[in-house]
Amino acid sequence: MKTNMTQPIKIAPSILSADFARLGEEVKDAERSGADWIHIDAMDGRFVPNLTFGPLAVDAVKKHTSLFLDAHLMIVEPEKYVEDFVKAGADLITVHAEACPHLHRVIYQIKEAGAKAGVALNPHTSLRSIEEVIQDLDLALIMTVNPGFGGQRFIEHGVDKVRRLRQMADQAGHAKLHIEVDGGISAATAASVVQAGADVLVAGSAVFGAADRKAVIQAIRDAAHS
Repeated sequence: MKTNMTQPIKIAPSILSADFARLGEEVKDAERSGADWIHIDAMDGRFVPNLTFGPLAVDAVKKHTSLFLDAHLMIVEPEKYVEDFVKAGADLITVHAEACPHLHRVIYQIKEAGAKAGVALNPHTSLRSIEEVIQDLDLALIMTVNPGFGGQRFIEHGVDKVRRLRQMADQAGHAKLHIEVDGGISAATAASVVQAGADVLVAGSAVFGAADRKAVIQAIRDAAHS
């Protein structure tokens, strides 16, 4: 299927899979290796069964890169922390639809704080949950694993969800919506999600687990353009 999406592909390595003891150097290495964005997975141990980064980590990463910082808040009550993440240097804040009963309010809170706004959907969550706010979004994130841990296997039916989301965005007159995919992204899975309409690919273990990160990022990019 051909989509109206014409935006260049962005590769966003997730620091969830980086060596935390060398985080600054890991981020620099990702940038040298051809990354476009840096993806920061904030987890609170409540919304997902893991505990990771807060605003201080964003501030630390910001000191080591000029790349666009993509903060994915896998936390309950994200509205309490939006301003802190933006002040720390996040360029885009993505919250989960499942964690936001007042989603429209949180989207505009993010924008008023000075960042771009995204909404993420877990594998089981229907696209209907963002249908009424899609024109307000800068990005929509489709999870192709269940969030909480890196290195999980790609959920194949996420590809069709990406395709339907791109159709929804086009029908809403929002062809410039970024569609991000997170979970199991590698050179083997990149082509299918990009053909479906994704333009931002989060890759964690595929990048930071590799000896030659430049080669891996290039392989993902080549597959995405194949």
